[in-house]
Amino acid sequence: MVPHLITTLNGPINELEQRVLESMPAIERWFRLEWMEHTPPFYTSVDLRNAGFKLAPVDTNLYPGGFNNLTPEMLPLAVQAAMAAIEKICPEAKNLLLIPEKHTRNTFYLSNVARLVQIFTAAGLNVRLGTLDETITEPTDLTLADGSILTVEPLVRTKRRLGLKNFDPCTILLNNDLSAGIPDVLKDLHEQYLLPPLHAGWAVRRKSQHFEAYEAVAKKFAKLLGMDPWLINPMYAVCDEVNFQDGTGGECLQAQVEALLNKIRRKYKEYGINEKPFVIVKADNGTYGMGIMTVRDAKEIVDLNRRARNKMSVVKDGQEVSRVIIQEGVPTYEQIDGAVAEPVVYMIDRYVVGGFYRVHADRGIDENLNAPGSSFVPLAFAESTQLPKPGTTPGASAPNRFYMYGVIARLAMLAASYELEATDPNPEVYS
Repeated sequence: MVPHLITTLNGPINELEQRVLESMPAIERWFRLEWMEHTPPFYTSVDLRNAGFKLAPVDTNLYPGGFNNLTPEMLPLAVQAAMAAIEKICPEAKNLLLIPEKHTRNTFYLSNVARLVQIFTAAGLNVRLGTLDETITEPTDLTLADGSILTVEPLVRTKRRLGLKNFDPCTILLNNDLSAGIPDVLKDLHEQYLLPPLHAGWAVRRKSQHFEAYEAVAKKFAKLLGMDPWLINPMYAVCDEVNFQDGTGGECLQAQVEALLNKIRRKYKEYGINEKPFVIVKADNGTYGMGIMTVRDAKEIVDLNRRARNKMSVVKDGQEVSRVIIQEGVPTYEQIDGAVAEPVVYMIDRYVVGGFYRVHADRGIDENLNAPGSSFVPLAFAESTQLPKPGTTPGASAPNRFYMYGVIARLAMLAASYELEATDPNPEVYS
């Protein structure tokens, strides 16, 4: 199943699909050489937007929380990739401590944790769950929607190691994005592998750093294929010292929005795209679809009402927003049953392990779909284990479309690798 691409402007993307398929050996060799020089993040998910004239990542998550949305058919890929990742880091690994978010009442999130436990258990590890929630002082059972149970336990910290009572792991896997800051219990662990590293969390990480790295990757890749990097790269700008509550920083934001809209207009004119450009303004750190707004005219910044200001002023865990990224808006012209959809690709180590479509019936083509009311449709990638089919008409083959999504998602993952290297506080430790 390939979602219906409702646009007459699908020429460039079909051409891109054709070029990507024809260049598959060169692309795979290029990635192979890149991974000889750079270490992929442990696991990654990438939100993509397909406008028909442009296909680009709009968000890259280094603590993905939707593994429960992958179909059972995709699990063998995830298990194989998990085995490869663990063997590379700690071949003798026996125990894995998984530290999830504190969302103990969110059954969808807990289903993701259960899926991670399933994947890493099948990869040959004893997996137990430790919690950063200090109110949990003894093993606590959490019941999932399907009636199954997860047990979370309080963490036990010694001088140099972190574990649970009677459980000493060699590897600690965070599925907590550290939006609220880095807890002391995770600091100064020198004898265990902490994945991802602490500077991958939102306490340190910035989206603008990621897209700066992605821009460099996109240029290298575009040169390989002989194409305009804009076709796969969303332009962006940054505004520091914004305060949505008292309105300071509004002039900077308005000027940056206007400048970026003008850049997009020039590109649309170059490609004959008859669309109204827009930008997405979002917090430079944080996730969960919070602190995001669509802006079609710079004047909208002046006219923000109190509700909009409140919505933009804080993100997850109540963190205040003081720095925003203004990102070129990439409309999504894919639809499933009349609702707008965007592909999300999941990776473990350097391997694509599956994906799904995030679908939202109440959102427009130029709005954020990561919002209450969204649903997930994995059927689109049901054929993902098939190899691409060169020679098939562009836009008609699910394996070909999925391969193209996988290529762009891996570019974002490679950018995350560049980004983590550039922001590593202790580069010599990992070299």
